[in-house]
Amino acid sequence: MSKILLLGSGELGKEFVIAAQRIGQTVIAVDSYPNAPAMQVAHAFEVINMLDGKALDAIVEKHQPDFIIPEIEAIRTERFYDYEKQGYTVVPSAKAANYTMNRKAIRDLAAKELSLKTVTYRYATSASKLKQAVSEIGIPCVVKPLMSSSGKGQSTIASESDIEKAWNYSQEGSRGDVAEVIVEAFVNFNYEITLLTVTQNNGATLFCPPIGHRQERGDYQESWQPATMEAKHLQEAQDMAAKVTGALGGAGIWGVEFFVGDDGVYFSELSPRPHDTGMVTLANTQNFNEFELHLRAILSLPIPEITQERIGASAVILANGHSQNPTYDGISEIASAPKSDFRIFGKPSSRPYRRMGVVVTYDSVNGDVEKVTQRAKELVKKVKVNL
Repeated sequence: MSKILLLGSGELGKEFVIAAQRIGQTVIAVDSYPNAPAMQVAHAFEVINMLDGKALDAIVEKHQPDFIIPEIEAIRTERFYDYEKQGYTVVPSAKAANYTMNRKAIRDLAAKELSLKTVTYRYATSASKLKQAVSEIGIPCVVKPLMSSSGKGQSTIASESDIEKAWNYSQEGSRGDVAEVIVEAFVNFNYEITLLTVTQNNGATLFCPPIGHRQERGDYQESWQPATMEAKHLQEAQDMAAKVTGALGGAGIWGVEFFVGDDGVYFSELSPRPHDTGMVTLANTQNFNEFELHLRAILSLPIPEITQERIGASAVILANGHSQNPTYDGISEIASAPKSDFRIFGKPSSRPYRRMGVVVTYDSVNGDVEKVTQRAKELVKKVKVNL
């Protein structure tokens, strides 16, 4: 069986490790703090700063894994090219990890090289250059650090007075050492989706049913599957997803995000790994959840098809303050609700708006997605994270 070095040990990593354990794989989970969620279920763990290239080199040399799988952005990803030269398999590829960890690289690939439809954008490396970019893009607009995740450092500029604080906030939320932001025009879209896309070493590219989601503070709050959309828009999104994942190379699951407006589909972002909005698949909405799909693609196990088995929704359990020993109230109410389930991620500490768990709800494939989503939203209100 294979040895996997998992770089990042959050809740998505934890579910991936569980999937890997079920088919006998060995996983070493890595993160910057001890007792991270994936460490709790892995065979072994390492605590390092993954932005320290020498520390990263040392654990690769120590464990000599069959697969190196990044789960977060804060990694010295340029080292991945050397690992590939040394014979290691980086998932999905060193190129994919480097491009997708940096919004500038992936946006330029999509817009300039692949000619995918994106919102108008500019880059800025200082508060003064941000002001210039905003003048070119127009107000309102969105500012995002080039390297961040889960909405950290992201804000909307509604007036000129917001520019300086948007720059400062972007630098607080940036991961890595890239002090640059992307400024995006405010697109008037009707909804946004995640299209989970599976690339295979020895098979066709496959698509999961589209996932709708709602965001606050740049982070998802609820997701549902399937998202209702016109067939022509779904085909447009699938074509774009196939192009961009094909250009980056490698096998695995990708979370490809799109805005959908009256004038069609806009490419937004993608992650070369399971996506947070895809936690809805933990409701067994598909024949394989997103973590199982990622693992099977990595191991070159055939995936003949992805079928929808149920409709489902997810809603996140958020902390509202700081705690070094969070506990939870209301879990019994979730457990007693029909066609529902939950996950507590086991994070050792909490902070405001930190994602601590998820509630999932489901119904038969012919059920009402809006009702299932509303049920998830109501159930998650019953859970309280104690400080």
